[in-house]
Amino acid sequence: MGVAIAPSGPASESDRTGPGRAHWLHVARETADDLATDAATREQAGKAPFDEVSRLREAGLLTLLAPADLGGGGTDWPTAYAVVREIAAADGAIGQLLGCHYFLSCSARFFTEPALAARIERKSATEQWCWGGGFAPEELPLTLTRKARGYVLDGRQSYATGVLVADRLAVRAERADTGEPLLIVVDAAHHGVRIDGDVDSFGQRLAAGGSVEFDAVPIAADDVLGSLSADEDVLSPLAALTSPVRRLVSVQILLGMAEGVLAEAREYSRPGHSLRQPAWPAGSTQDPHVLTAYGELTVLTRSASALTAQAVEAVHGGLARSEDLTYDEYADISVLAAMSEAAASRAAQEATARALDIIGSRSASSRLGFDRFWRNTRTHTLYEPVAHRLRDIGDYFLNGAHPPFVLPV
Repeated sequence: MGVAIAPSGPASESDRTGPGRAHWLHVARETADDLATDAATREQAGKAPFDEVSRLREAGLLTLLAPADLGGGGTDWPTAYAVVREIAAADGAIGQLLGCHYFLSCSARFFTEPALAARIERKSATEQWCWGGGFAPEELPLTLTRKARGYVLDGRQSYATGVLVADRLAVRAERADTGEPLLIVVDAAHHGVRIDGDVDSFGQRLAAGGSVEFDAVPIAADDVLGSLSADEDVLSPLAALTSPVRRLVSVQILLGMAEGVLAEAREYSRPGHSLRQPAWPAGSTQDPHVLTAYGELTVLTRSASALTAQAVEAVHGGLARSEDLTYDEYADISVLAAMSEAAASRAAQEATARALDIIGSRSASSRLGFDRFWRNTRTHTLYEPVAHRLRDIGDYFLNGAHPPFVLPV
């Protein structure tokens, strides 16, 4: 396996003339603290997160990745990842909503020409759009049919994040005549777009997920951003980076939830509520079972975090290389992102499940809301299983096979 690519100088994929990383992390922590105060209550209510999106918008977090000269925060992906992780630690569903928004709102950079991408990002930043959707392959793909004045979009997407609160949707559709997969931008308020909050999930209920039906929705030529084909004659190494970029969004959500449950469990453990051994006095934090569990979970989470830091650095370096990136370099980056996703998935599932054991029977209290961490994590990992990623890692290690271009759900 190759060495992770280091960033070539301070340049990034956006013009970094806005506030720096420290500013945005401070804003993220303040927003996360605000979300944490009523996270359990909001999660139990299960309402569409319009208020939560307003909090993100007022904090300036929705436009964080847009270039500063286009009206955005002008920061980079490593900062955006850190922000998603902070938010996910307080509320995993809102972390997912924000992470997917970042990925979808920047997708034009990878697949269309710079002038059109800049126009889209300028309007998105100026009007502070919230983005929803997704362009992983569907069993029954959306269909894009060529008409005299553009295209018409038809079909149903069975699940997409953020659609209940989105101003714009980014979706995958296949051309009816050629079958080529294309990236499409759609106004969520357009006539012919019907969004249903019909996802009856036991977790990530505030990620605003739902199904979307498109009934003869007119699509202008400028709203067709580019090809999502995995053919190397069409897909450049830079465009292929969308897969590891998106995978690291998933990783940050998982790590945020793992860190969030451990932080809450630690605060709850300190007064002695979770002790199961009567030999230890009330308020003791020396129960050997508790200490061992915290030790194991800390090692798991910190190990996944260290691997993720390498993957983030590699992705940032790949984006800095831009069109100079090679397929071999892309493969290194993609495998490293897959490794971090597998490690984060295990850490999050272990931490959110075993934290309940540490706390004991009191963790069954719906008022405390500890169960939401496990339900949110398990739902996320069911939508984003890592079994295929592990096979890709093994095939790369053993046979040198480049991982396939597959976009997460």
